[in-house]
Amino acid sequence: MTRSVWVKADDTVGDWDDRRARITAALESGADWVLVDEDDVARVRELGDINVAAFRTDGDVTLVDNIDDAEADSEETEPAARPDAVVVGKEGEGDATIDLPEDFSGSADLSTLRRRDGDLERGAYVRILGQEYEQFAETAADEADYTIVVGEDWTIIPLENLIARIGEETDLVAGVTSAEEAKTAFETLEIGADSVLLDSDDPDQIRETVEVRDESERESLDLQYADVLDVEQIGSADRVCVDTGSLLEHDEGMLVGSMARGLVFVHAETAESPYVASRPFRVNAGAVHAYVRTPDGGTKYLSELQSGDEVQIVDTAGNTREAIVGRVKIEKRPMFRVALETDDGDRIETLLQNAETIKVPTRDGRTAVTDLEAGDELLLYYEDTARHFGEAVEESIIEK
Repeated sequence: MTRSVWVKADDTVGDWDDRRARITAALESGADWVLVDEDDVARVRELGDINVAAFRTDGDVTLVDNIDDAEADSEETEPAARPDAVVVGKEGEGDATIDLPEDFSGSADLSTLRRRDGDLERGAYVRILGQEYEQFAETAADEADYTIVVGEDWTIIPLENLIARIGEETDLVAGVTSAEEAKTAFETLEIGADSVLLDSDDPDQIRETVEVRDESERESLDLQYADVLDVEQIGSADRVCVDTGSLLEHDEGMLVGSMARGLVFVHAETAESPYVASRPFRVNAGAVHAYVRTPDGGTKYLSELQSGDEVQIVDTAGNTREAIVGRVKIEKRPMFRVALETDDGDRIETLLQNAETIKVPTRDGRTAVTDLEAGDELLLYYEDTARHFGEAVEESIIEK
């Protein structure tokens, strides 16, 4: 599931300076959306590139009789002032400014949601003030691309109910006020909300909520040790160094290998050496033919990587994150062929450069590939599956 973070920055949070501070923090932290008033859309576009959702509170939009006029007006809106999504419910039934009708078929908010405005996505904003508002949100979800629910004196129960009842026809966005609440929202019922709407002035909370989003999407891999059968010096090959736009920790690296079913852990060059300085952004990953694991669980050939691509970073405990490739260096270098055997007897191989700076994790700790020998146990990720264009497939493929 792809999660997203929305940051609330409409006029209820303060004047333009207050709103701009939230929007700037959202941009700098990597949030996905800001939710603003329609009058602020153009100003948000000037600040940076982010998805913009806008509350529509104009009477011409909320009142059913005049929706066609509102749609005609929207077609004349300058592109910079046009949001990516419009949200209905502020100063309407969703936030209890207008009483909910006993029969939802007479709802002005729902009628507005049903009338599409070109290619704009639609959102419903509902404060959960009681069971009837929970039901209203569930009904709105049938019409809305995004259903934003904000609890009053929040309890988990309304969110659990909505997660259980609302299908995939809408993205459920849970209102939160902290990163801790965001974590709970993403974990509720093990499924979690699709997104969160953060209402906080604290830039640290915005940044930490984005970190929670990232952590919730990351895999945790079951790494295992395999026995080293042979380390053989072979000729030269085209070797790939992957330089990322992120600094890697001492226990981090990438999963690479000649065979997609068994990818060897290769450490980043974080260690100092008497001859070269550390390069904590670099993984000397192997030959051009080898696979490298990507954040979506797929693989790419090392030769395919280029600036702007994403690769998966993993630590020795199997925790993962993503990093952007900043540069790829391909040079002819002398290589080792490393042959391994897994617990179930499968033979795995890969090529690694013959150099002291390339380190791999063994049972005895971080080991230079030049010191690796038969009988050592080397950390890898093993999955008994075939790959076709980087995707796991159910077919028999022989790699040797």
